[in-house]
Amino acid sequence: MPETRPHELHILSPDGKSRKFKLEGETIMLGRASATELSFPEDAGLSRQHLIFEREAGEWNIRDLGSKNGTLLNSVKLTGKSRLRPGDKISAGHLLMVYDDSGVKPPDPEVRFIETSDDENPTSSTVVTDLAGLLSGGASKTGDLPGALHMGALLRAGNELATERPLPELFRIILDLSIEAVGAERGVVMTLESDGQLVMRAAKGDAFRISTAVRDRVLNTHVSVLVRDTLLDEALRERVSIVGQRVRTLMAVPLQTKDRIIGLIYVDSPSLTRVFSKEDLNLLTVMANTAAIRIEHARFVEVERQERAMARDLQQAAEIQQSFLPSAAPLLPGLDLAGHNAPCRTVGGDYYDFFSYPTGRVAMVLGDVSGKGMPASLLMMQLHARVQELFEEPSDLGVFVSRLNRLTAAHCPSNRFITFFMCVLDSTTGELAYCNAGHNPPIILHADGRVELLDAGGVVLGIVPVFKYEEARTHLDPGDLLVIYSDGVTEATSPTSEEFEEERLIAVLAGHRTESAVAIVEAVNRAIAEWGAGSPMADDLTLIVARRVS
Repeated sequence: MPETRPHELHILSPDGKSRKFKLEGETIMLGRASATELSFPEDAGLSRQHLIFEREAGEWNIRDLGSKNGTLLNSVKLTGKSRLRPGDKISAGHLLMVYDDSGVKPPDPEVRFIETSDDENPTSSTVVTDLAGLLSGGASKTGDLPGALHMGALLRAGNELATERPLPELFRIILDLSIEAVGAERGVVMTLESDGQLVMRAAKGDAFRISTAVRDRVLNTHVSVLVRDTLLDEALRERVSIVGQRVRTLMAVPLQTKDRIIGLIYVDSPSLTRVFSKEDLNLLTVMANTAAIRIEHARFVEVERQERAMARDLQQAAEIQQSFLPSAAPLLPGLDLAGHNAPCRTVGGDYYDFFSYPTGRVAMVLGDVSGKGMPASLLMMQLHARVQELFEEPSDLGVFVSRLNRLTAAHCPSNRFITFFMCVLDSTTGELAYCNAGHNPPIILHADGRVELLDAGGVVLGIVPVFKYEEARTHLDPGDLLVIYSDGVTEATSPTSEEFEEERLIAVLAGHRTESAVAIVEAVNRAIAEWGAGSPMADDLTLIVARRVS
């Protein structure tokens, strides 16, 4: 069957080079032998005849030919014949190949750490240095400071790293500068993350095999390591996986800012045509220090940028949230109403509202979502939407809150709940119907000095879906004061962590009971601010004040 489209391999070799190879004909063999169609005679990890690609019905299969080191297909050892699919990743020797990778992200270069012992008496092939010694001037006494050519490399690095760049681009530039400065053929830049793992950020080449002893020495003792010849180093010459890469000379230096290590730079070369020197090691150590400082600065700039973006988003969210709260209390004959909300963060979890009816009645609701910040804000918005959807002039508040609870429980996370209070006040008669779902009991301060707490109703919303709430009734006479509030009022703390509490709130209300509803709100806010002595609020603060004036 003829092919309807060409197939190809994207081949990445250890030296960082890549090429595309079209699969044509019926069979294509890969190996070290010169007679193979895909010949890589210098790759010691390949067998002479390693694997074969075979066309069947217009598609391609892959089969390992009993190679010594095997073949991996998508990180699984290949056994028998397997049909290739676009994006499949093939590993053989030190090669990485992707089949039909159009639109498929090529695989990241592989970095593997090889267990080796840390030789306390390194051979003459191993050289170490450290940043502190170089910067203290000790290197100048031994003639180890970079020469003119290396000083030029440092100047180029300084110029390149002075420009503000995104972190991915910065990592690539650091690697390119490092490889160019010391004449390496391959290299990798890795950062040390908060979980202690090294993460590759930029690489030229692939299939890196790095000694754990070299890695640990760099990260733990803050020294730079040069191995002039791996075949002369006792810890490395027995490692076939390292020597098999044809790596002969290598360096690893810490990305160090003052006393903090944030990663490492590793470079190597497969031949001794250009052997790294102590001067190369010193140069790379100083460059890595400059690079580390630049990385930390770029990270700081990125964090600042993200924080500014988040602050803008939060401010917009706060403006949207505030738009859902009443801009002013309704005006009704015989009543003086006021409401106030102040989130402790940019957005909050408290909600209040007024609903007035042609009959002269007004409904007041206040909800408090557990928690703070954005999660509480989102649940607050859901609560607002459900109340708006359900709310007509209710005949039984217990029935209304029961329905609201069922809807809330169906969508509320298991670790969240909402305290909720609602009431309907008749401005003409003073009749007050209410239902309290686990909220702080609102306070009625009667004209004769009596205090009444409105606690009848049921449990918090969102926990028990089938709970049946009950409506309760009371009365407001002329001169009586009703205050509905969130726990941010009574739980406001002093510098000694003492809470404001209900008794102090009642005392403030009693001292201002004859004033307007707006003045009473201001008096409560002022008393809480004085109680906190300027410390930031720990919770959202919401108040509704209703006075019956006739």
